[in-house]
Amino acid sequence: MNPLWIVAIVVGLIILYVITVYNRLVVQRNRVDNGWAQIDTQLQRRFDLIPNLVETVKGYAKHESEVFERVTAARAGMANASTVGEKAQADNALTGTLKSLFAVAEAYPTLKADANFRELQVELTNTENRVAFARQFYNDAVALFNTKIQKFPSNIIAGMLNFTQREYFQVESAEVRSAPKVSF
Repeated sequence: MNPLWIVAIVVGLIILYVITVYNRLVVQRNRVDNGWAQIDTQLQRRFDLIPNLVETVKGYAKHESEVFERVTAARAGMANASTVGEKAQADNALTGTLKSLFAVAEAYPTLKADANFRELQVELTNTENRVAFARQFYNDAVALFNTKIQKFPSNIIAGMLNFTQREYFQVESAEVRSAPKVSF
């Protein structure tokens, strides 16, 4: 067999391998991007739900303005966050203020019996479950992607093609790590 053919076959196999690794990295990167989009969608849903919840509670608890101001400020922080880290930090703050809002609601038995408030509370609970699932999916996708671009030999190809590690969506506050208690 001609040595030129051997070289051509080896070069062809190397090119095929690079294409395969590149395509796998693209799939993983797209999975991470999709995971982030799902988190963003659920955070937006919660963001849109909060004003209705606050207005319902306000009707019963007019003198609790500090709690409402903190929830509003945390919601504004979520709207201004752009990176994964900023969104995670804003989400932590918002979760903490929602705990305060529900603590206020505990003091008003007629509010707890209000059908609109109960419906909003169920929607918020469902949204929180969706956020948790989306976070898990995203972090799993980030773990797979980061592992792929760190493992040899795909790390060489990833480095040449500018694939960089992605940031996990993490809870930093110990208060937020505890499960919110919402009981009505």
